[in-house]
Amino acid sequence: MAPPKSCRLCEAGIQVLNYKDERTLSRFMTDQGKIVPRRISGACARHQRQIGRALKRARYLALVPFAREYEI
Repeated sequence: MAPPKSCRLCEAGIQVLNYKDERTLSRFMTDQGKIVPRRISGACARHQRQIGRALKRARYLALVPFAREYEI
């Protein structure tokens, strides 16, 4: 069994995740633009909720694409 992951955001001392921070948010997205689940990202419950909220806001404001690699 793998050791439990520690939350990267807690280690960095980030209290509130900002939806304008594209670089941090892009870490928590898959190639299709989906939100990475908590068991894979290693985020704590509090930060995982903030990640989801921030990504949805950033998508709505077109800061982050809904789907990264979309081909017609």
